[in-house]
Amino acid sequence: MLRKLILPALIMIHAHTVAFAVEGMWVPLWLDSLNIKDMQEKGLRLSAGDIYNINQSSLKDAVVIFGGGCTGAIISQEGLLITNHHCGDSRIQAHSTIENNLLENGFWALNREDELPNPGLTAAFLVSIEDVTGPVLEHVSEFMDAAERDHLISTNILDIIDEITSDSHYHAEIKPFFFGNQYLLFLYEIFRDVRLVGAPPESIGNFGGNTDNWVWPRHSGDFSLFRIYADQYNSPAEYSPDNIPYRTATHLPLSLRGVKEGDFTMVIGYPGNTDEYILSEELRLIVEQCLPAKIQIRDLKMKLLENEMNTSPEARLRYSIPYYNLSNAWKKWTGVINEIAHARAIDEKIMVEQQFVQWTRLVGEEKPQYSGIMEHLSEFYDRYGPLYAAYDIGSELLNGLETLDLVNLILNGIYQLPGAAGESEKEILQQLISSIHSFYKSNPVHFDMDLLPYYLRIYYENTVADFQPGFYNQINTRFKGDYRAFVNDIYERSLITDTVRLFRLLQRSPDRIVRRIHDDPFYQLYSQFSRKFTQQVYVELDSLSFEKDRLYRIYLTGLMEMDTGKIYYPDANSTMRIAYGSVEGYEPADAVEYRYYTTLEGVFGKENPEIQDYIVPPSLKAAYAAGNYEKYAFDHQVPVCFTASNHTSGGNSGSPVLNAQGHLIGINFDRNWEGTMSDYAYNPEVCRNISLDIRYVLFILDKVANAHAILDELTIIE
Repeated sequence: MLRKLILPALIMIHAHTVAFAVEGMWVPLWLDSLNIKDMQEKGLRLSAGDIYNINQSSLKDAVVIFGGGCTGAIISQEGLLITNHHCGDSRIQAHSTIENNLLENGFWALNREDELPNPGLTAAFLVSIEDVTGPVLEHVSEFMDAAERDHLISTNILDIIDEITSDSHYHAEIKPFFFGNQYLLFLYEIFRDVRLVGAPPESIGNFGGNTDNWVWPRHSGDFSLFRIYADQYNSPAEYSPDNIPYRTATHLPLSLRGVKEGDFTMVIGYPGNTDEYILSEELRLIVEQCLPAKIQIRDLKMKLLENEMNTSPEARLRYSIPYYNLSNAWKKWTGVINEIAHARAIDEKIMVEQQFVQWTRLVGEEKPQYSGIMEHLSEFYDRYGPLYAAYDIGSELLNGLETLDLVNLILNGIYQLPGAAGESEKEILQQLISSIHSFYKSNPVHFDMDLLPYYLRIYYENTVADFQPGFYNQINTRFKGDYRAFVNDIYERSLITDTVRLFRLLQRSPDRIVRRIHDDPFYQLYSQFSRKFTQQVYVELDSLSFEKDRLYRIYLTGLMEMDTGKIYYPDANSTMRIAYGSVEGYEPADAVEYRYYTTLEGVFGKENPEIQDYIVPPSLKAAYAAGNYEKYAFDHQVPVCFTASNHTSGGNSGSPVLNAQGHLIGINFDRNWEGTMSDYAYNPEVCRNISLDIRYVLFILDKVANAHAILDELTIIE
């Protein structure tokens, strides 16, 4: 009777929990001094030491850098790792064939012997963080020449890393914070034998596809499972069939208790890059010039890829991952532009800058180091802006052309030829020919002829003449501004774009091959762009980066002195961060209100067998129709995703989302479209991270995959 009386009271108290949003990506080392009190007041039931501790196991030991750009969470004592499906999809694709398409069909290892190795894939555990600002800045002065200062800092960093990692298998990185005002050392243990354990079919793991990407509501079962293997001493080792599952220091228990509005949530992960403190002038350059140009570039290629993917199952398998990689940023950038304008983020930055100028005038004699800093920054952007636009848009152009990668492949091959003779020369040429064949099979090189005229025009219209390669004079004079005619002429004369003539050339002498490639019109186009970038744009931009960091160090230090009531967090830089907030929906526009969760009912509501993004696999239909899923249900429905106000960014894909007790309640996989602006400015009213509900993961494992061996090794809190 006592229990029955108490329970309704607890529920009633919970119902009045107030949702809250907290801006910031916080360094675990500083939690105890900066955040833990606030986190506990908002509901956290753990100490700072429970989250980050170098003397005993803590939550940090259950979170890894997965591959090069995602996060993963350890969920069993035997090295089982969960991350997003989109973080593992390239590995899933690599194991796929037309006859056995794991992307389409899904994959579940029935035993350890069936788990699939992934050469080059790593999982990195954070061992410790140490503030090394003192030794990094030893003998360094702001009055030094910028290049001299950077050289001394780089030398100090190398010395510190050598001392820390000598005679050990650990990997160390030292990263700057607050534009070089502070430096932290991150020590990692990197495991190199990571095997695919399981993944749902793409129609579950990427349900909604590009149509739903970056938007809410979402219904994607975005997860995949891998396992970390170690040698007999539980240490990192290259792949070997003799390796054994890694015995983890700690792992995350999975909670079946679910989430409710207002619940405390915490995300631990490795967000990539943010620019929260850039001035209004740079933000305007990004959203009004650079991003629109890059969107145009990607839009053209995506349309060609989409048409190609629709021609056959082989083409869809071949191009689905490249298409997703292109569309992911393309759609995000559109959201950034829209929401920066909607939230008046540039005006907000201008307001802060004006307040700072007024403050510097008030404290001018006491703090002369801040006098005139805004004027210096304005003059700096007069030089920096055109360079930044040329580099940002030009990089997108160059990265968007497969033929330029082919040029590099050919050059790397032919540069080995001079001096080679006999069998060595034949081997190099045979390897080069084989590599070219493989390149054409894996990359849509044939699109470039259609894309290049548009790419060249976009670059020309968005950059100043000083940063445009010389061939633009030829376009404007000989070809009278006709970009298509210019590109057609290049393709007619180029060997690089004609495999028949290219392979015929590769039968000639090495000297003849080198001379002919250097004279090739496509190589000349590449060479002019490359020289302009490396000898002018990149060099000047790199030299200005020293000046930018110096000015921003002064500006940000001044901001902190002006507003002593605010706690500042450093920009993301692919190091471990903690974000915290609460489960909550949002109102993106007038008369529009989104609740915080979605259910499996919504999957079937979106189902459309005529649209690739909305195909529901028979296995999921059968599992839902069979019922008996109440263990995973909320209000008699299977939950799929939920939103919360944790400040996340790229790199947080796959990050564990934890409740107040540190139990796993979700896997972060996206932000809402309105929240994409949070890389530059955080708006607590609409910025939301989107997570896969862990109950949906368990439902899929149990009822769809029948992966009971996997379920048996999990710690599940009911």
